[in-house]
Amino acid sequence: MEPFRSWFGFSRRERRSSFILLLLVAMIISVRYIFPGRNIKIEDVTEDISGSEVSGLPYGEKTSSPAGLFEFDPNTVSYDTMIKLGFASKEANTLISYRNKGGKFRRPADLKKVYGIEEGKAGKLIPFVKVATDTAGKVSYNSDQKRLPLLDINSCDSATLVRLPGIGPVLSARIIKYRQLLGGFARADQIKEVYGLPEETYDLIKGRIFIDTLAITRVDVNSAEYKELAHIPYFERYEVTAILRYRELKGRITGINDLVENKLITNEKAAKAGPYIRFE
Repeated sequence: MEPFRSWFGFSRRERRSSFILLLLVAMIISVRYIFPGRNIKIEDVTEDISGSEVSGLPYGEKTSSPAGLFEFDPNTVSYDTMIKLGFASKEANTLISYRNKGGKFRRPADLKKVYGIEEGKAGKLIPFVKVATDTAGKVSYNSDQKRLPLLDINSCDSATLVRLPGIGPVLSARIIKYRQLLGGFARADQIKEVYGLPEETYDLIKGRIFIDTLAITRVDVNSAEYKELAHIPYFERYEVTAILRYRELKGRITGINDLVENKLITNEKAAKAGPYIRFE
């Protein structure tokens, strides 16, 4: 008997542990019956899938519901407006590129001609396409776009910017914000640095804008504090620190070539930051 007890006997602590373990197992099993899982019928899932809109867009792309659609002219519609209509970003840029290359929409069904726009989406949008035509039946563009004077992007407001093709309220607000950050635009192509502005949109507007460089805010390198120089987007913090230390040693910096020759900034950086600094 003693060998059997040594092999199969349990101490008081072991009996207590075994009882607690059995109790936990019983509780887990009972929970399954007290709170049964929800059975989802295959028919329910099928209805949900068939009732939803399958846009065919990549993960992360959003599209508008049919209730949010409205009339638009594909010959003049802006990038921001296309996004509201449910176009994916790539599709909107493709349509703008099509127009830039001379493509024109003469009837609603022409929307299907643009390679890259999902066919099902084009079919849903065609009833909302309204192509403006003149009395001869030719495509007519908005008269504001024909007669729009050149805009000084250093002084125009957001309401004026939205008159440019491809510029909606979102992009116009970003342009104004970036202009304030820079202290004014020194070159037209700086517009391309605005977040979310496609190359195709820049190609549309570059012939309709000009720059008044007198409106640019310039910082005096010989008297500016760290925060003023660091405010210039093209300067890195270590470059600002180096410039201030060099100024402290030399006393006065004569010009931007002085910064380049002493390897405080590169030639490329000098070209970008040059319009925003002065040496008095």
